[in-house]
Parts: sequence; structure tokens; C-alpha cells
Amino acid sequence: MTDARRAPGDDPGGRPAEGTGSTGRTGGTSRTSLRAGTTRARRRPGDRPRALTPGGAVDGLVLVALLGVVALGFGPAWGTTGYLLPALGGAAAGLLVAWTAAALRWPVLLTAGATVLAFFLLGGALALPGTTVAGVVPTPETWQTLAVESVRGWKAFVTTVPPLSSFPELAVVPYLLMMVAGVLAGTLAWRARQAAWALLPVVVAFAGVALLGTILPAYPLVQGLVVGVVGLLWASWRAVETRMEANRLLSDASRDATRRLRNQRVRGGAVMLALGGVAAVLVAPGMATGQERLALREVVTPPFDLHQYSSPLVSYRSYTKDLADTALFTVTGLPEGSRVRLATLDDYAGTVYDVASGGGSGVFNRAGEVIDTVAEGTRTKVEVEVAGYDDVWLPDVGELAGIRFTGDRAEALQTATYYNASSGTGLVTAGLRPGDTYELDTVVAQPPAEEDLASVPIEDVDLPTPKDVADAVPAKAAQFAAEATEQFEQLTNIRDTLVATGIYSSGLDNQPHSLPGHSAARIDALLSQDEMVGDDEQFATALALMARQVGVPARVVMGFYPDERTWEPGTPYTVTGADVHAWVEVPFEGYGWVPFDVVPDEDNKVEPLPRSRQVPKPPVLEDPQTPEEPPQADAGDVEDEDKDDEDAESVDWRQVAIVAMTVGIPLVVLAAPLLAILLFKARRYKRRRRSPVPVDRVSGGWREVLDTATDLGAAVPAAATRRESARLLAEQPATASAATTTTTLAHRADQVVFGAGTPSDEETAAYWADVDTAVRDMQRSVPWGRRVRARFSLRSVRGAEAPPLPAAAWAAVTALPRAAARRTGAAVGRVRDRMARTRRRKQRAQQQEDR
Repeated sequence: MTDARRAPGDDPGGRPAEGTGSTGRTGGTSRTSLRAGTTRARRRPGDRPRALTPGGAVDGLVLVALLGVVALGFGPAWGTTGYLLPALGGAAAGLLVAWTAAALRWPVLLTAGATVLAFFLLGGALALPGTTVAGVVPTPETWQTLAVESVRGWKAFVTTVPPLSSFPELAVVPYLLMMVAGVLAGTLAWRARQAAWALLPVVVAFAGVALLGTILPAYPLVQGLVVGVVGLLWASWRAVETRMEANRLLSDASRDATRRLRNQRVRGGAVMLALGGVAAVLVAPGMATGQERLALREVVTPPFDLHQYSSPLVSYRSYTKDLADTALFTVTGLPEGSRVRLATLDDYAGTVYDVASGGGSGVFNRAGEVIDTVAEGTRTKVEVEVAGYDDVWLPDVGELAGIRFTGDRAEALQTATYYNASSGTGLVTAGLRPGDTYELDTVVAQPPAEEDLASVPIEDVDLPTPKDVADAVPAKAAQFAAEATEQFEQLTNIRDTLVATGIYSSGLDNQPHSLPGHSAARIDALLSQDEMVGDDEQFATALALMARQVGVPARVVMGFYPDERTWEPGTPYTVTGADVHAWVEVPFEGYGWVPFDVVPDEDNKVEPLPRSRQVPKPPVLEDPQTPEEPPQADAGDVEDEDKDDEDAESVDWRQVAIVAMTVGIPLVVLAAPLLAILLFKARRYKRRRRSPVPVDRVSGGWREVLDTATDLGAAVPAAATRRESARLLAEQPATASAATTTTTLAHRADQVVFGAGTPSDEETAAYWADVDTAVRDMQRSVPWGRRVRARFSLRSVRGAEAPPLPAAAWAAVTALPRAAARRTGAAVGRVRDRMARTRRRKQRAQQQEDR
């Protein structure tokens, strides 16, 4: 029978490809257009790669200029010109790899391999010269650092305090970014038909450098003009050149049209250039004024968990009791009137005053030998030598402009040092030990006199809200502030009352009993007593909490400062545990954070205070009268309702949501591939059954039977016809139960596909009803486990249901196999011919001998 209705996309078994009808179309692309497109894309024998032409040299110069100005954006973050070698060197290396690949016409995989090889061979000389031999030859340490920092360095780059010149390993980031940008931009410029796509890697690199930098741009006017104007002009020139090349063989009339098109392109390019220039002139001056911009380091929280380090204030009493006479560390160069800060505490949660990270408290970033600071004051050098101190909190002075460690552990300590510029707190994750030494480059400002602060407003700083505060704090804050209305007056009234009425005691011998700690219970006990007994730990905490109650942003600082009666300024200051103190800081406009001491006079004793010094107590309110109890029945209803309300409120919906997300998200991720398979098969079934061509609906029904059998484990060759496939299905255990139905379906499908008429909708619906019956019979004939596996099987999906390719793409995909088959067939034919000729010669020789 002549297959008059077989489409070009049909398989050898007479099964039309999905989505094709009887017209023979395969996706809307004709073979003529394929041949024309192939001819246009085919390279002429005399053509040279663009990289070897004068136009290619111009492309290279333009890309060098664009990538060069992009690299300048690393300047503010790096702090020195040391970034130029890795950034510009990486861009040059990337362009060199792209030019070589374009000149030699390397494939994509070879170009990518050359990029990786160049990254590791040149990375030592350009980015990590300190790890190489003679500054050029890479070592295993060089390759290890390149591999690690190419993955980890991005996060460290935006979580380290600028300038980054103190961390030479971070040079891998600009080196890698610019190399990748150079390879991509050069490859697109020298090999792509639409060369303007080469600007995309440049723009992406430009944005990446800006995000990796600081909030202040480098050279916005120069960068904007070069990237915008030069990029637009070069893209317009390449577009005109491409059009002229495509139309250079046209007739004279077409050449006139080409010239008109060229003029239009030139005018369009000029207009784009003018618009780019206007935009640069309007936008760049605003950028040049130093306006802040978005930078990742301002929004990314460093990967640093402060909760693993306990608050130093918890150990306050151990300094005064156990380490009172122990030399902790020696400070050389301490300015007169300054203090040694151990940690700034601004997050109170009812049990401990802790160090906060984020919000108005700032964040901890890696700190090096140079730290950007805008603090005003006297810049000085302070040296610290650790003796008996052993903790992670870094003793520092003033506002740090740099930290440089010396000694045997210098490198390990330098890489483990973090600093919060907002709170002035430093932390060394490796921990300081006796014998460690370091040098601080710091800016120290002398605190203003208290009378100068009376007329200065207090800044509104966002600090963490205290939680679980002692019940006595609000009432005592209102009582101690008296009738003052100004914040500064309220603060000083509270401070003066604590100093005047408090009794200092560290719980040592011959001192009043004083419990350690600063929890809500301890502060409540302190403020509720007639004689408030405690030390800096309790009084500083109480002042900070009461100041927050009256709207004054306050934080607690723990540190050390010398006794002015025994320490002579200009001499080394040996810090002991007895020098530990805690004070409160409040921000004032123009002065920053100003310290307030709240240490009661040591002359205060535990005895009744004179009436003149007694603080009036708040009036005691009488207990309100107890309302009459409702009737028993009503009271029971009320109790039941209250109990229900309590039960409803006891449900922590936030915790429920967290648990649901923790359990649900992994389940969804694990189930996503399975759901995708089910959705794909459901969509395939629907597409087959609702195909607009009736013949395709019947053919699709047979394909559904074959795919179900394939998923159940049946083996059917792809080249088998429908009837052959039906016989094979009848012989296999997984599908033998539906042998009669599948044979009937195969015959009916052949009749419809190869017949002259077109089936009606009722006939196709009846055919699909039999298909569903056959599918159910096959599935019921196997165990349930095998049936479940079949639903998620990909045997019928692999290569069977790919969208129909256009004829052009199909010809391109199958060209190589067909050519190989032809060559193999020709070789086999030649072998057979030679064997036949040999046999004939032997036969003739045998006949002659017989004669």
C-alpha cells in the first residue's frame, strides 16, 4: 500500500511526529530557507578571521578602553593603586585568550579550557605575586589560593572593611571578574554576527564593580562618558559595517539603497551618540559630587555569628575578684584622658547586655592594616602587648584607622580580626593569648565638657529595643528624672540620683554584700532596695535601661581606664583586672558618642541616708475594690472562654510556620522532579488527545499505548511498524493482558493514517476510549510497585516526546549520522565488490584447469 499520508516527520513505524499533520510541515521553516541560511553562514575559503583584520584591531582597542575604565571602579574599595595590576592584567589576559580563539577558530570548549589554564598560569604574577617564585612562577600555594578565593573571595570582598589592600588574596576577585569579562566581550566582538552583544559583558562587569565597591564612585564622569559614548559609537559602526558587508554584492540599484541605509545608520548612530553625551553630561556631574550609591557591602550581613561569643560583661565580676592584681596587657602610647574599649553592648534581652550586629549598631567586617574612618581627632599610634589576657574581644582605643599584628601569630590573627566601626568594637575569632602584640592606628577625640552638652541635641540613633526589662525600671526612670522635660536634663538627673544614692560594692572582703550579674531580676532588686548596692556592671546597666525609657539612645561600654592618681600620662599603662569599668555612651550631634560614668562615691555606706538626700518615693496606690463575682453559671462560661482564649494564644504560629517551612521546603525540593515528570506526562496525554488534526489524535493514541508499555518495561524497537509493535507487545508478560486490544488499536490506527478519509470526532473519541482501556489493563497486570515506578519512569520521555524540530534544525542534527552511514555503506559495498571479483577470478581459473 502506498503511504500517501505519511508526513516527513513520521518514524519508520508509520507514526507521525507529535504536532504534525498530513500537510508535511515540520515547524514553519522550509528547506529552501535552510539552504539559504546555511549558504549565508558558510565561510568562504578566502575569508580571514575578523581578529586578524584591521577592523578587529579597532575592536580590540575599544574593548581595552571600555574594560580599563570599568576596572577603575575598584579604586575606592581597594584604597591604593594595587588593584590595577590584577584588574587590568585580568582584562588583558581575557582579551588575549579571546583573540587567539577567534584567530584560530577554536570551539567553545577549547576556549573555555584555555581561559581556565590562563587563569591559573597568570594568576600568580598578576594577582598573587607574594605566593610565587620570583614574582612570576606559580606554586601549589598560588593555585590553591586562586581556586579557593575564586569561590569564597566574593563574599569576603563585600564583608571586609575598606580599604582592601591589607588583604592581598582578595585581588583574585578583580582579576577573575575582569578576565571573564574580557573573554566574553572579545569573543562576541570578534566572532558574533551582532557585535553589539559584546557590550553586555562590559555593562555587567561595570555593574558588578559598582556593587562590589563602596557607596562612593571612583571616576563617574570618565566612566560614564567612555562606557556610554564610546560603546554606542562602536556598536553603531559595527552595525553599519555588518549591513554593508551583507549587501556588497547587490546590484547598482541595491547599492544606492545600501548607501541610503548606511547614511541612515550613521545618522542614527550620531543621534544615539548625542543622547548618550547628553545623558552623561546630565547624570555624571551629579555622580561626581560624591553622592552615595548602592553597594553590596552596605546591605550584605557578613557571615559572622556573634551569639557564639559570650558578652564580656558577664565576666565583669571575675576581673574584680579573680584578676584584680593580674597584669592583663600593657598599652604604650595611650593618650591622656582616653580609655581602652573592650566591647560596646547595646542589645539587652532580660538576662545579659550583649553585642548587637546590624541596624544602627553596625556590622562586623574583616579589618586590616588600613581602615577607612571619618572620625575627627588626634591620630596616634598605640601598641598593645598581651600578658594575662585570654579572650576574643580586642582591646582598642578611640576610632581605629588600622590594625597591624606582630609576633609569631601575626598572620593568623590578622585574617581572624573583625571590627565594627559603628560601635568601635573589635573581635579576634582566633582569640588573643599571652605574648601576642599588635599596633593600633587610631583617632582619639577628647570628650567635651558636660556644660557644653546642655545646648546640644541628642542624636536619634536606631538601637535594638530592650526586651524583658525589670518591672522597676519604668517607674524609677520617671521618679529619678523628676520633672525635667529635656532629654539631657532627664539623663543627668537619673545619673546624679544613681551616683548620690548608690553604694559601690564588688562583693569583696569588708564590702557590703553585692550579687553579680545584670539580669532583669538583679536590676529589679537593685532599684527596689532603699540602699542600692552594686558596682559598675549593675549601675551602668540601670542607667542605660532607664535612659532608654525616657527616649535617650544609650549603650553600655565595658573597658579599662587608669587611675589618674597613680598613672602618669606618657608612660606605658599596665592594665589589671582592678581597672575594669563599665560606663554609658550617648550620641550628641557634632560630638558623637560621649561617655557618662555612673560610679557611686566610695564614701557612701550602708546606713540610713539623711533626709536631704532621700529620694521621694512614688505614692502607693490603694488596691482597687474587687468587683462582685458573677453568678456561678456565668462565671463558669467566662472561665471557659478565658481558657479557650489562653489555649488559642498559646499556639506559637511563628514557630509552626518555621517548622512547616523547615519540613515542607525540603519535601517540595525532593518531590519537584517527580511532580515535573507527572505534569509532563499529563500534558503529553492532553496534547495528544486534543490535537486539532483527527489523524494526529489517533496516531497520538497509539503512541500513548506504546509509551505506557515502554514505561512498564516492554521492549519495542523504534523502527517497528504498528502491527509489528502489537505482536511484540502480545509476546511480553507486562503487556500480554491487553494483546487483543493493542492488536485492534494498531490495525485501526493504520487504517486511519493510511486511509483516504478523515476520522470523525466520534471515531477518535471511541479510539481513545479503547486506548484508556488498554492502558488500564496493562497497568493492572503488573504489581503495584512496578506500576508506581512506571508512572515516574523516563524511558518513554527520553527522545520520544521532544518538540518537533524545524526541517533546518533536523537536517543539521542528522547530517553527520547520515553522512557516516553513507560512507559506511559505500565502504561495505566496495568490500563486497572486491570479494565478488575475487570469486569470479577463482571460478574462471578453475574452469581453465578443468579444460
